[in-house]
Amino acid sequence: MYHRLARPLLFRLDAEDAHHLTLNLLEAASKVPGWPALARAVTSAGPELGQTVFGEPFTSPIGLAAGLDKNAVAVPAFAALGFGFLEVGTVTPRPQPGNERPRLFRLLEDEALINRMGFNNGGTDALHARLSTLPPQPAPIWVNIGKNKDTPNEDAAADYLKCVHALQDVADAFVINVSSPNTPGLRALQAADGLIELVRAVLDATETGRVRTLRRPPVLVKLAPDLHPADFEASVAAVQNAGAHGLIISNTTLSRDGLFSGKAGETGGLSGRPLTQKSTALVRDAYRLTGGHLPIVGVGGIFSPADAYAKLRAGATLLEVYSALIYEGPGLVRTLNKGLSDLLTRDGVTHVAEIIGVDA
Repeated sequence: MYHRLARPLLFRLDAEDAHHLTLNLLEAASKVPGWPALARAVTSAGPELGQTVFGEPFTSPIGLAAGLDKNAVAVPAFAALGFGFLEVGTVTPRPQPGNERPRLFRLLEDEALINRMGFNNGGTDALHARLSTLPPQPAPIWVNIGKNKDTPNEDAAADYLKCVHALQDVADAFVINVSSPNTPGLRALQAADGLIELVRAVLDATETGRVRTLRRPPVLVKLAPDLHPADFEASVAAVQNAGAHGLIISNTTLSRDGLFSGKAGETGGLSGRPLTQKSTALVRDAYRLTGGHLPIVGVGGIFSPADAYAKLRAGATLLEVYSALIYEGPGLVRTLNKGLSDLLTRDGVTHVAEIIGVDA
């Protein structure tokens, strides 16, 4: 039904207008009494896909990537689709409008998106107000944090700490975003020396905040796919040495290799099908570099159960989707969950944890 009816209509709209329309519908669906719980019962993954990561249960390894629900307006609806966890944001301390429109583009021939949104969001106060009023959710809620555009890099750590202090009591995990290509200078924060200091500062803030909240959310770091191999290795080592709890591999890319769409020349980060192989290879590299001791979230070009299975076998413990949800529709999560279970059965494997990293 999505491919026959909804997608043709949505794809007639500007990409960002379609995005907002979809979020508005999901926000409305989130408020329908009983619907999210009923839908969740239909879409839930089998027990063979459940894991405990960071001391918290995940019913499925499939999560929602940051950027789709920046302001957490439709959390119950997304949880109802069968996701094992949800990442909201990127959020910055102060609200900001982001870059000028148009800033989101579909590359239909490539099953890809290019975005130059620029961390448009309502700020930490608005996000806290929204998350603090939610009833308990079946999926952990992670918060992706960044710096405001007008904050110089030498003061960036203060912005990340403001996010932590403001949201620690409502976030199940924090993701340090230093890899978006759409905030000038942000990717320079991935350099190993500065990154280790930033991660340690955020970790110290979560430890200090635990006195107040009695909880310490895990801290993950999201890296770009465009780092030179030596720089990637150094950044992964910095994240691990700083004591972070996990890695997200990877963010959008600036590469335009092998694209067919006439919109390939648009400025911004590329996501979707063109990242499938590249991100899987980087997951494998990160798994080897960390010796399999640091949980990795694999993201980039997951359109099918086979794509998801390959990332798990490469070393990802958890996975995230975004662009494929735009192209495949809300049934994608259930398809991935069922397909992963079928692939485990095909290979005679009883639990998803048994395949993590076997190809690395």
